[in-house]
Amino acid sequence: MIDEILGLFSDEELLIADGFDDAIIGVDTRSMRLIYSVTKCYDVLMERDGMEFADAVEYFDYNVEGAYVGEKTPIWCYNDF
Repeated sequence: MIDEILGLFSDEELLIADGFDDAIIGVDTRSMRLIYSVTKCYDVLMERDGMEFADAVEYFDYNVEGAYVGEKTPIWCYNDF
């Protein structure tokens, strides 16, 4: 999906969260920021890094979602309730 998005928005500077390409679910066209599924980010951490669910949640909350990297910081969507 990342290749399709980057192709559609090739004129825009989108900030990509390293290692979480499989968690991208869209683009906010107003702010031109990538939107990531938090649940899919947890899945990436559990599958790629072998984390247990609780560890993935803690790691994501502190190291990923909690990192502000400017106005293009991705949007983290809690979409699987």
